[in-house]
Amino acid sequence: MPTFKIVIVGAGPAGYFTAQALQNAQTAEITFAIDMIERLPTPWGLVRSGVAPDHPKIKTVSKVFEKIAKEPNFRLFANVELGKDVSLKDLREQYDAVVLSTGASKGRKLGIPGEELTNSLSAADFVPWYNAHPNYVNTEADLSSDTAVVIGAGNVALDVARILAIDPTELDPTDVAEHALAKLKQSNIRTVIICGRRGPEHAAFTSPELRELQKLENTNVRMGKVDIEAAICRAGGTPEKDVKSNLDAMLLIAEREATHHDRTMHFHFLSTPKEIKGNGRVEEIVFTINKVEDGKVVPTKETFTIKTGLVITAIGYDAAEFPGITIENGRINNIGGHVDHNVYTTGWAKRGPTGVIGTNKSDSSDVVDLIIENLKEPKVSEGITFLLKSGHEVIDQIAWEKINASEVISGEIAGKPRVKEVDWKKLISLGRS
Repeated sequence: MPTFKIVIVGAGPAGYFTAQALQNAQTAEITFAIDMIERLPTPWGLVRSGVAPDHPKIKTVSKVFEKIAKEPNFRLFANVELGKDVSLKDLREQYDAVVLSTGASKGRKLGIPGEELTNSLSAADFVPWYNAHPNYVNTEADLSSDTAVVIGAGNVALDVARILAIDPTELDPTDVAEHALAKLKQSNIRTVIICGRRGPEHAAFTSPELRELQKLENTNVRMGKVDIEAAICRAGGTPEKDVKSNLDAMLLIAEREATHHDRTMHFHFLSTPKEIKGNGRVEEIVFTINKVEDGKVVPTKETFTIKTGLVITAIGYDAAEFPGITIENGRINNIGGHVDHNVYTTGWAKRGPTGVIGTNKSDSSDVVDLIIENLKEPKVSEGITFLLKSGHEVIDQIAWEKINASEVISGEIAGKPRVKEVDWKKLISLGRS
């Protein structure tokens, strides 16, 4: 019975669901030895460093990952970086298939004047900062102004706005980064304005996220009823299911009786950022007002300005480049997940930053079908252990379980799900203990 060696690069949802699809595809005729490598000392990708701390239910998918990791044909090699500790060329030689599940970590730019000003940030830096990613502990976010502007109309924009707009004591029982919680508790921000280029009918929020906003106990949520009704009209009598669900959720927010808390989240649609102004740092942002004509968003000559000390951009992500691959339109150049010869890709790296965590399941399954179709004779090789330099400290599954247990115990003491360690060296030390 042939056993094929597969290496998965990236220990996020796409990587784990790829491993699961391989495990499920095993038969009496074919089996797989799966090695997963991860740059960080900790696995789980965006489930750990992307999902908002006040959404613990979404993080429970990690239990699925742990089950996958317990299978005898799976090995974790965390603290191993592609392009630094191992090359793509070497992986291709040692494995029957290489699956790049490396995600998309580069925040897209607006490309407008003033974007380089201090306190103009990308969600790609801000989200991992409050989620305790070891590389983003020193992200500088000045929260001293009373107004913040978040640009984007997807769930990431919604998460960023919510974290800024809720009473920070609501984050006390969560696994938010300790350094971020301390700063959020000193924040002067009381108004957060979310601005989207298109109309409400084209927003990329998901309806469950929108419905959650109505449960905020200490924050006013404001949407213009006229804006939503106009969007419903433009969407027509038979809008797509997701669009209808979104617009229904927005209308509920718009029609809700006004609350009068100290903190407010506003939604501005049909607004394109034109320029960020300030003397060395953000002081205001100018928007062009758009309108919809024949189903298309077109700019008008009208503008409006918001006085603000913080602008956070959440307009999408691009895959990071590394030797041996080509990035096109922000994702690894691929056809249906096939990159080149025995190299494949899944998740955001494959399709761009779209879909929810569960989207990766069907996506990975399709790519695994393609891998199996292309497999021939298994290679005789040693895999990752042959490639790593002597003395390189790997965080394997046992070491990760030690880190995990330590964080969970610290969390129990603090009344949280976990207290995340943010220091790279301490994480490795915990894995050793």
